[in-house]
Amino acid sequence: MKKIAVFDFDGTITNKDSFIEFIKFAKGRGALFRGIILLSPILILYKLGIIKNSYAKQVVFSYFFKNMTLRRFDDFCERFARKIPTFCREKAILQIQEYVRDSVDVVIASASIENWIVPWARQMGIQHILSTQIEVSPDGQVTGLFLSDNCYGKEKVDRLLSAYPDIKNNRDLYNIIAYGDSKEDFDLLLFADEGYLNFFE
Repeated sequence: MKKIAVFDFDGTITNKDSFIEFIKFAKGRGALFRGIILLSPILILYKLGIIKNSYAKQVVFSYFFKNMTLRRFDDFCERFARKIPTFCREKAILQIQEYVRDSVDVVIASASIENWIVPWARQMGIQHILSTQIEVSPDGQVTGLFLSDNCYGKEKVDRLLSAYPDIKNNRDLYNIIAYGDSKEDFDLLLFADEGYLNFFE
């Protein structure tokens, strides 16, 4: 039986929201504060459930990073990845390291942007990243749009099934363990053989 351990990222492995932390890292606290004030109508509509998470997140991402070159964006991501361990949960890291040592497939399923998760995951020996992808123009600039659906809610299960298509036909050959921290992870936790909420707190 093949064992797969699927981890949400923000709030599960980390104790902070990496999206907000990345904006702060790349743009500074002042710019983050000004952006939040300017975008507050969108954020309020999201909090009220009037607009979807994916739309609100894309608006925020576009405000801060549209028209930045991918080279500069990825440079920020690589440097930010080195800061991620400072806000990771120790218990989560130890669990991941144990899975990696035991040759368990470790998967990160996250709504955050893959460009900063991948460099961090590489350091951890994690090969499988299911995350939100960004669109880049032919001339190498960040468009501000998402290339993939926001990896959120049911999309996490859909992405896992795309990465492991054999699960659909041979579910009994897989032992899936999932870790999450919020309602965004419920679909994944219910799909798994073992689902753990807030396990590392």
